[in-house]
Amino acid sequence: MDYRYLGGSALRISPLCLGAMMFGDATDEPTAKRIIDKAREQGFNFIDTADGYNDGRSEEYVGRSIKHDRDHWVVATKFGHRMGPGANQGGQSRKWIVQDVEASLKKLGADYIDLLYFHKADINAPFEEGLRAIDDLIEQGKLRYYGVSNFKGWRIADVCRAADALNMDRPVASQPLYNMVDRLSEVEQLPAAGHYGLGVVPYSPLARGVLSGKYTPGAEPPADSRLARGDVRIKQTEWRPESVDIAQAVNKHAAAKGVSTVAFAIAWVLRNRFVSAAIVGPRTEAQWDAYLEALTVQLGPEDEAFADSLVTPGYASTYGYVDPAYPIEGRQLRG
Repeated sequence: MDYRYLGGSALRISPLCLGAMMFGDATDEPTAKRIIDKAREQGFNFIDTADGYNDGRSEEYVGRSIKHDRDHWVVATKFGHRMGPGANQGGQSRKWIVQDVEASLKKLGADYIDLLYFHKADINAPFEEGLRAIDDLIEQGKLRYYGVSNFKGWRIADVCRAADALNMDRPVASQPLYNMVDRLSEVEQLPAAGHYGLGVVPYSPLARGVLSGKYTPGAEPPADSRLARGDVRIKQTEWRPESVDIAQAVNKHAAAKGVSTVAFAIAWVLRNRFVSAAIVGPRTEAQWDAYLEALTVQLGPEDEAFADSLVTPGYASTYGYVDPAYPIEGRQLRG
């Protein structure tokens, strides 16, 4: 296994991170355990979940599956999304972070979390309070490292500034959306992470399955696909005609190289030197098996030129596209 250092830390991780977002929903617990056990046997050591994935079942499945080999795994989870109707059931207050971490530890059946992400920024709240809470939890031995997810480049800089002012460690990881049809993070997020010593661990390298090539323009989606299951986020984000057309072009290019579309798309993400590992989220054991080819795919200048011809570096496949979950903040009207 080609273990890599996570950013500027001494923590070594496998280049594929097992994403557990499907566990507890489309993936039942026996299947999740088989995937985790297989990944362990293959030498992978990095797994990603979150407090709110499937009402906490993801953390529970992960915890039960790794309990006999806990120290092998680098376990990442997250806080920040709203988890209930209460005013403080989400965000980045000390009250919520401590409460949420304790709940995650209970669900994971663990004494510590390796990597805790801000799942998203609370744009109206300062970072310092949350950072102090994280520093306290590290001091207590409940956390080892922390990171940020879905943060703009300037927020990565601001968190590092605040951490320096508090005389505490900086975050070690940034988790942005990054794939061949959404390259927006190349503009600021990835170079900012690299500049400040954060390893990049992008999610959705297959654009929520669009880059698997399973969707055919104008045809009904496969019955077992995210789209057919009514997944809200794929409809908000990657389900765009331009992306579906690009996936077909990638399919042809990859076939000409003798590799799968899935492997090509993941390998393209991993080739970016800012990227420490890519999160791949299988629903089935067969999907996990399909991801592994990405680690042996060799890409060259002609492949980079091909990717650039599909989507201009720093842009998304659809002109003017903005993720509704992370709207543009730069126009705030006067009263």
